[in-house]
Amino acid sequence: MSALNALFNDHQQAVWLDFVARGFIAKGELKALVERDGLRGVTSNPAIFEKAIGHSAEYDDSLKAVLDKGDARVIDLYEGLAIADIQAAADVLRPVYESSDGADGYVSLEVSPYLALDTEETLKEARRLHKAVGRDNLMVKVPATPEGIPAIRQLTAEGISINITLLFSQSTYETVARAFIDGLTEFGARGGDVSRVASVASFFISRIDSLVDKLLDEKGGFEDLKGKVAIANAKLAYQSYKRIFAGADWTALEAKGAKAQRLLWASTGTKNKAYPDTLYVSELIGPNTVNTMPPATMDAFRDHGQVRASLEENIGDAEAVMARLAKAGIDIEAVARQLVDEGVQLFVDAADAVLGAVAGKRAAFLGTRLNGQSCKLGDQLQGSADKTIEAWRAKGAIRRLWAHDKTVWTGRDEDKWLGWLRIVEDGLDRLGEYQAFAEEIRSEGFTDAVVLGMGGSSLGPEVIAASYGAREGWPKLRILDSTDPSEVRTVEAAVNLEKTLFIVASKSGSTLEPNVFRDYFLGRMKEVVGDRAGRHFVAVTDPASAMEKAARDDGFREIFYGVPQIGGRYSVLSAFGLVPAAAAGVEIDEFLESAHIMVRSSGPAVPPANNPGVRLGAAIGAAAVEHGRDKVTIICSPGVGTFGTWAEQLIAESTGKEGKGVIPIEGEPVGVPAVYGHDRFFIYLRLDGRADAGQDEAVRGLESEGHPVVRIDLEKVEQLAQEFFRFEIATAVAGAVVGINPFDQPDVEASKVETKKLFAAAEETGSLPAETPLFEDETIALYADTANAEALAQGEGGVEATIARHIGRLKENDYAAILGYIERNEAHHAILQPARLAMRDARKVATCLEFGPRFLHSTGQAYKGGPSSGVFLQITADPSQDLPIPGRKLGFATVIAAQARGDFSVLAERGRRALRAHIKGGDVEAGLKRIAAAIKEAVA
Repeated sequence: MSALNALFNDHQQAVWLDFVARGFIAKGELKALVERDGLRGVTSNPAIFEKAIGHSAEYDDSLKAVLDKGDARVIDLYEGLAIADIQAAADVLRPVYESSDGADGYVSLEVSPYLALDTEETLKEARRLHKAVGRDNLMVKVPATPEGIPAIRQLTAEGISINITLLFSQSTYETVARAFIDGLTEFGARGGDVSRVASVASFFISRIDSLVDKLLDEKGGFEDLKGKVAIANAKLAYQSYKRIFAGADWTALEAKGAKAQRLLWASTGTKNKAYPDTLYVSELIGPNTVNTMPPATMDAFRDHGQVRASLEENIGDAEAVMARLAKAGIDIEAVARQLVDEGVQLFVDAADAVLGAVAGKRAAFLGTRLNGQSCKLGDQLQGSADKTIEAWRAKGAIRRLWAHDKTVWTGRDEDKWLGWLRIVEDGLDRLGEYQAFAEEIRSEGFTDAVVLGMGGSSLGPEVIAASYGAREGWPKLRILDSTDPSEVRTVEAAVNLEKTLFIVASKSGSTLEPNVFRDYFLGRMKEVVGDRAGRHFVAVTDPASAMEKAARDDGFREIFYGVPQIGGRYSVLSAFGLVPAAAAGVEIDEFLESAHIMVRSSGPAVPPANNPGVRLGAAIGAAAVEHGRDKVTIICSPGVGTFGTWAEQLIAESTGKEGKGVIPIEGEPVGVPAVYGHDRFFIYLRLDGRADAGQDEAVRGLESEGHPVVRIDLEKVEQLAQEFFRFEIATAVAGAVVGINPFDQPDVEASKVETKKLFAAAEETGSLPAETPLFEDETIALYADTANAEALAQGEGGVEATIARHIGRLKENDYAAILGYIERNEAHHAILQPARLAMRDARKVATCLEFGPRFLHSTGQAYKGGPSSGVFLQITADPSQDLPIPGRKLGFATVIAAQARGDFSVLAERGRRALRAHIKGGDVEAGLKRIAAAIKEAVA
């Protein structure tokens, strides 16, 4: 008989193993311990699984088998592995369970340490794990935190066997024992069989000495106590056990066959090499207890352990040790509280490590199905990003984000705007609805589908339209998000109204632009098809909005509802993106399944270091806050080029406020390193098979010169859906790092209010109020508010000279923005783009080229509310011909003019450096060429 056998045979102390691993079970090693050494139980915890899963390849085949069939959440992959191991170990120990009549033969599985401070979630998790394992000889492990103790009582009352973990204090142990008795009494009173419920109270040993010895060293003069406190503490806990389980309330349960809750000695491997390696086994041997040993301690005790009835030796000495400890000024209860906190954190750290390992293996096995992400940030920025990522891990911030905890940000109302986190699952649940709509549209022969919207309601569909392209047999998807009368005409001229479906997209239903678009095209459609006009329209809007009422009144074909808890810029994976995509023949199931891969990759159980959304957001935030690299420059391969415009509005509108934020730069062709300052952060979205070799080389040049570059690799365009979610998570994280609320848009609202005020006044008076130009000639008039006018008044007059002085206001780390309230077309872009690049190349500043009013609902927020580093040149023009709006006194020309003035007014109120150049006479191209030439001359 070995020393291990003797513990139970001679002293009724059960030996449990503090270890589990797949190969260990599969190879028969666990069974051999049962048969050879009389092993009577197994415990597990996150640290054990981290070693088993994270440091071996023996789980890879199981993971690969799941991922070859599809995908799964990281937490589900981990739990699938862990539960399978627990079930296999329980099956090996089943004979022990049966032969001991349920006293032994248990395997323990820990409730997630993330829930240690949440009673209700602990209860839910314990019940779920108990059901999932489906073995009578399972013990669910629950920590003895203040929040865990009521859960222990309730779970016992439900007949679930519990292993109480992280016990260090005698008083807490007594509370736990009472909770067990109370719970078991309730279970019996409800008719439960109390003989089938078992429990152990895991009293930790070596960790006490490790901490107390350190404290004794700091005190000095108490060397004789070192290495004795943990054993003394345990011996006195055992005396408490004897008293509690001799009381009348227990003997009544015992008479019904109940089994006493045993003390289990945990953490019995010695951590101090000066102590014997079997110390915490040999000194704690006593009846009706359990010693759970790590493999090394078990091997040592088998080899040279000494067996004697030690647990009740020298109780008086144990009391003296504890009294002397108190005299040394060390409070054992305070020590216990600290160790509980540290124990929870150690298990959290281990859980993060094992989930990170599973996340890494999942990513590897998914291969190119998951878009890649690699970062070359340079040592300093990488260090800052790593610190941010570790801070997020230590604070559990990604789990809190997913739990809608507004304190991740500013603690205002952020929790009300997180519906986008689960919108992909919602879309998959509603898949049949979208597919039925798509088939209906195709069957009726529509040739075009036009989205009428602004901001997030139009930019997401625009990416889908441009990237997925027109699909044979399906309507061509078009976007209208400009109130320029020429652009409205261009869209109308491109379609056959009788075969066109209009998708009116407005969350609130009160946004000016979608409403005037609807008024115009509904009026035109009535002229063409009469009473059937409503059948050519669908609405996408939030429930109970003004748009919903109007759609019902006008007989719209269908109304799709958005989610009120999702802001417009986060709405692309909701009905606002899915309805246009479905109408255009995009396979919604594949689209959402691809997005779902990134949802899982960025989920709450994926630690920040392995979480692509968190990693990107942390890098963006750290770059802006700590290194002044607040110009996020987006480079896209041909084929996904429009993604930058969507990402631009998401980042700008979310982060640019309170004088802080990130300025996204989209549409700048990548240049040589010499044309950039030190305020850039680059994101390169690279589409395999469509990548441009010159672009690849230019990006490598940026990397080689030390510019931070995040590279995102897509195998095919259909995986673009993943990037919507990655960037949403990243933007939310960056907002937290910057220290703002990424879900409001106060300055956009200010511009909307000013625009509505101006337009309403114009409808009453017949025109917008007159303005006095700073300077004007035959073709150009310049306008500025008082402060800007004074700043620009010094020097020679004239258009060119004034524009030159305005451009001359650019300083290092500023950015220049051209804001054109004109038709957005290739010709106008081709005129202004070289002027934009001339400013970049000459001044090494970031540049933006935007067309209004669409940018008002995106980058307009950052321009007004973000850092005051922008120099703005607004361009407006007399329309060549206005376009009337049915039901309104004034036409589109007044709408866009009011929007431009409203925008400019708020820029001025915010103290921005702004100048407006107005093209007179209707010859827009000539006016643009003159302005562009003036800009290029200014920086020559």
